[in-house]
Amino acid sequence: MKYLRLSLVLFALSILGQLFFAGCNNNLHEPRNFKNKAVSVLKDSILFFARQNLKKLPVTITSYRCKRSKGTIHDFYSEGDYWWPNPKNPKGPYIRKDGLSNPDNFTKHREALIRFSRITGNLTSAYLITGNSLYAKAVVKHLEAWFVNDCTRMNPNLHYAQAITGRCEGRYIGIIDGIQFLEIAQSVLILERNHLIRKNSLSKIKKWFSDYLYWLTTSSYGKQERIHPNNHGTWWNVQAAMYAVLTKNKKVLDECRSNFKFNLLPNQEAPNGSFPEELKRTKPYGYSLFNLEGMTMNVLLLSTKGKSLWKYRTPAGKSLRKAIQFMAPYINDKSKWPYPPDVMYWNKWPVEQPSLLFASIQYNDNLWFTIWKKYRHFLKNKEVIRNMPIRNPVLWFSYLRSEKNL
Repeated sequence: MKYLRLSLVLFALSILGQLFFAGCNNNLHEPRNFKNKAVSVLKDSILFFARQNLKKLPVTITSYRCKRSKGTIHDFYSEGDYWWPNPKNPKGPYIRKDGLSNPDNFTKHREALIRFSRITGNLTSAYLITGNSLYAKAVVKHLEAWFVNDCTRMNPNLHYAQAITGRCEGRYIGIIDGIQFLEIAQSVLILERNHLIRKNSLSKIKKWFSDYLYWLTTSSYGKQERIHPNNHGTWWNVQAAMYAVLTKNKKVLDECRSNFKFNLLPNQEAPNGSFPEELKRTKPYGYSLFNLEGMTMNVLLLSTKGKSLWKYRTPAGKSLRKAIQFMAPYINDKSKWPYPPDVMYWNKWPVEQPSLLFASIQYNDNLWFTIWKKYRHFLKNKEVIRNMPIRNPVLWFSYLRSEKNL
């Protein structure tokens, strides 16, 4: 009996040992929980700003009027950044200075939209972290001011964006100003899923995005922006994809997916993973980062089960992963950047690049997560804020799946 008990004990220990080592081996292949780690990094700051944002009232474009705008009080208006008065003809058409922003141009509508995006994204993130519907209710009043209230709403187009004094009332490249709607649209989707917007308001908000998506895909401006061969085309596709997700427009989603696979990725990425069209600019570093964020957002929004763009490679071997592999070393250490420095804001980059965070989650890459973690996560410089429309990573975690589920 004594030997039987000993044998049973040894047998049990053997089984437990096998289970233990099997568990260890399995853990080696389990994705690190970078989502939870990221929330730990961001949580305190998100809630700090959310407490401030709870007190802020909506401010829409109707609060500001520019006499140079050809639109109504409800039409978004902005002026091209790199256009300046001509010293030889001060009252004549403006001239272009690439990369150099004119501080005297009208930017109030853009600033109001960025403010709206930052408040909305932050409060929705606070709701996701805490489950406190107070944050969600605060978001709704901003949404209703911009999209529902007849006195303060914006018309669903960007026809008068990035106008040039003496040259044009607006331009197709002004559509880039619309990237600030991305986290707003995602916030609407999150609040809808959690039944936190009244049906009547939700219907009008989604109608606004449906109308804007129609303008984006059918207007002459939208059609030109779609085929622009650099970051403009990249971010057009992100916008169309996001608004198609919100409004359940499968046709546009399929077109965006095809556009990414057969146009954006093969035509913009070089064999080494760089973006030559961005490297030509007077701000090659900032624009390379900006385009990388757009490429990442395309992949994030357009990947579905069985159709993973995270794993997609062109016949020539181009991929999002290669683009991130190209930029990551220069995000980690900008001093190694082998190209000219940017003519403006060189010292303001890099910041926390969400492309690295999303890629670290998707590809289970600890180095990329570490690089993301070390930079500033809440931005101060206006130009950096403008060019970082994805400011609240928590909003987007639901799109990220383990590789085996794609």
